[in-house]
Amino acid sequence: MHITSPSFKANARAALADAPLQRALGNLRAGFPGKRAAAVARLPEFEALRDAARDLKNHILEHLDFYLETFEANVKQHGGQVHWARDAEEARQIILGLCQQAGAKTVTKGKSMITEEIGLNDYLAQHGIEPIETDLGEYILQLRGEHPSHIIAPAIHVNLDQVSDAFHAHHGRYGKTERQTEPRQLMNEAREILRDKFLAADVGITGANFCIAETGTTVIVTNEGNGDLTQTLPRVHIAVTSIEKVVPTLEDATLLHRLLSRSATGQEIEVYGTWSSGPRRPGDPDGPSEYHVVLLDNGRSNMLGSEFQDMLRCIRCSACMNHCPVYGAIGGHAYGWVYPGPMGSVLTPQFIGIENAANLPNASTFCGRCESVCPVRIPLPKLMRHWRAREYEKHLTPQGFRFGLGVWAWCVRRPALYRRLTRIGACVLKVLGGKTGRIRSLPLAGGWTAWRDLPAPQGRTFFEQWAERRPGGGR
Repeated sequence: MHITSPSFKANARAALADAPLQRALGNLRAGFPGKRAAAVARLPEFEALRDAARDLKNHILEHLDFYLETFEANVKQHGGQVHWARDAEEARQIILGLCQQAGAKTVTKGKSMITEEIGLNDYLAQHGIEPIETDLGEYILQLRGEHPSHIIAPAIHVNLDQVSDAFHAHHGRYGKTERQTEPRQLMNEAREILRDKFLAADVGITGANFCIAETGTTVIVTNEGNGDLTQTLPRVHIAVTSIEKVVPTLEDATLLHRLLSRSATGQEIEVYGTWSSGPRRPGDPDGPSEYHVVLLDNGRSNMLGSEFQDMLRCIRCSACMNHCPVYGAIGGHAYGWVYPGPMGSVLTPQFIGIENAANLPNASTFCGRCESVCPVRIPLPKLMRHWRAREYEKHLTPQGFRFGLGVWAWCVRRPALYRRLTRIGACVLKVLGGKTGRIRSLPLAGGWTAWRDLPAPQGRTFFEQWAERRPGGGR
């Protein structure tokens, strides 16, 4: 995937001016947050489950090596193989080798953000293997030549008329010449075409929501059933996932499972949950003859023991972006890489470098909604502040910002002067606000006032109030 994170500001401006995108984002704002709230309200123990999940994930990260080795041993015991990939290039080579070994010409894929992270589709195509996305949203994007803008609803930025355009442009080669415009018709058309792809595929590639150490099982949750068909019909099943997805037991997986569905889509449980524990055994009616798990590191082990370790608790539910006012205004593509929203503002600098993603930790109002809805209580604003500090240390912040912060620091080290200046500044802003209490334009604050009014200060300054309330003060 081409990285455009350094162009975040330009991407955001383009997104704000994109009328079809804004129409599609309106559906997001009206959908997922309300459904999540309703699902949570029906589960009185939801907050206790969040605490338990946070503690479980912290325990796993403290003993990650043990659980990964246990998972590998149990996969092998059931006839599967585990492949360790240090980075994206190594993961691509491993997967390509397995596909070539199977003589694959076509590969069906279930939804997997890890394969987006490593750029697998383009890599396979370059080596003569056709990857076919089977998740409906991913399939639509593949026809449109786009990447996901959301981790569970990849085509959330696409409107119905745009889906109709894509199908009409590409399905003529399958004899589908009549333009369909109704959701049910479009879904049936995609199902009919993908059915033959499922049957012809030599290899099926999926992600994994969880890897269960005690049984060597990978779990994938979907609402379409494409995960089942991708894993059971081809001769070879390859699950591509990352090292932090391991959990100790089946019971632990069900704990996270209860949080995932409610946080992601507001469902009490997803429609399909597929649990794979090795290749087909004698007597099994279906299943692959080979089962492989590719475990990707790609910088995650460097997060262990660092100030960013909490991010490894993430279960990829998307609640943070569903509730983020910035994501809701500009969508996912503006973030310029695989992971958008608050989670992407923390993960992307880790994976591609803060030099290439310095804008992302600053793309937040710090309203705290992301942390308040995270099912495993990741302190996302705190982690973004850590990246802002790294950005400042590397002198990546704009010169004007650094100059302004330097002036503020010089003043604040002189308390008497600082108090006088804040008092004068508050009075000036109050006058500029006039009767409305809103400032429409202000020198050096164009980045704010170009898009919204600046509230003028009301009442007394903090120092004035503190002088009255402290012991020995005015009251």
